[in-house]
Amino acid sequence: MRKKRRGNREGTITKRRDGRWEARITVGRGRRIVLYGKTREEASTKLTDAAKARNDGLLVATNRLTLGTYLTTWLTVVKTQVRPRTWNRYEELIRIHVLPELGQVLLAQLGPDHLEGLYAAKLQAGLSPTTVRHLHGVLSAALNRAIRLGRVARNVAQLAEAPRIVRREMTTLTREQVIALLDAATGDRLGALYVLACTLGMRQGELLALRWKHINLETGMLQVAGTLQRTADGLGITEPKTERSRRRLQLTAQAVEALRRHKARQLEERLLAGAAWEDSGLVFCNEIGRPIEAGNLLRRSFWPLLAKVGLARSEIHVQTRVKHGKEVKVETTTLHPMVRFHDLRHTTATLLLEEGVHPAIVAAMLGHARASTTIDIYSHVTPTMTGEASAVMERVLKPKRTGLSSELSSLAAM
Repeated sequence: MRKKRRGNREGTITKRRDGRWEARITVGRGRRIVLYGKTREEASTKLTDAAKARNDGLLVATNRLTLGTYLTTWLTVVKTQVRPRTWNRYEELIRIHVLPELGQVLLAQLGPDHLEGLYAAKLQAGLSPTTVRHLHGVLSAALNRAIRLGRVARNVAQLAEAPRIVRREMTTLTREQVIALLDAATGDRLGALYVLACTLGMRQGELLALRWKHINLETGMLQVAGTLQRTADGLGITEPKTERSRRRLQLTAQAVEALRRHKARQLEERLLAGAAWEDSGLVFCNEIGRPIEAGNLLRRSFWPLLAKVGLARSEIHVQTRVKHGKEVKVETTTLHPMVRFHDLRHTTATLLLEEGVHPAIVAAMLGHARASTTIDIYSHVTPTMTGEASAVMERVLKPKRTGLSSELSSLAAM
């Protein structure tokens, strides 16, 4: 049967004398771009990607394609493939840090030295090594697609040296500090939120996305089903960070009681708000039922709570203002927290591991993909666990003094 020929502008695939496969596609005004593959399937895949890129306006017939033009189009392609918050971060890194410095560099002429120069300049300007490393990762992902499209022969980001990330020392609360924090939070309208944070190790976004339909106070079970994030359309609940982040957790008796009190308080707020109440079904919301901004949670609730238990430093500022024609001194207080909200999650994991809970169970609670991730993050607990394991082995392998062994010991002593 005769093989069907490709239509106009669909491209052609032929085998070369050197054994490789060659794909050609028409772009622009009759100009053609040549792509190569070790197999026919590889060449066909590159041809399909190139045809899509041409239709998206990315593939041009000239080598004058700049990095800025390529990255701008890459952002539109990848937008449907990643979470909104991730895409916002990609866009921000590229717009603020890459386009002003390297936007006019031709993609075909981009080299490792360009990227290493960019990284050095950003570090010197005060950008953290972690942020520069993220920037490096975004560029590497974008250039991988450029290889598949046949626009570049290699990923220069993989040849460039990115700054090494220095892991900051983890901050965790002591057992006594956690007890004091939860005691101080008893009268807070969001006291139940801190109980869940400290007993379950849930992320801030997971707590703020929690709905009543995901909690069964009778069985004491909670379902983590989403995370609250700010997108271009405003605050919204998105899918959990990973598949393992979608997990079921057993509530403590303390958490169940705190949630019951919180639910009663929320009902009172709902009656007080009347028609202004927005029924979002959220467990933790503002006074009219709307989602809570993460920044507002920190400034209005978490930091003042830390100050009550001595975990936030207060700084008083005195300003002189004119009011009704008279100078008036106004005092304002700025709080500087000693711990982050995320440190509550670290504290939960640390306390559990120190009490001998298996790392696999802690990993499941936190939503980590593997127990090895948990062990790596909380390596500061490892010495304690290793010491306990050593004591166990010493106890297990210690010879038992039976009657016969006692007799032999006596003979040996003679």
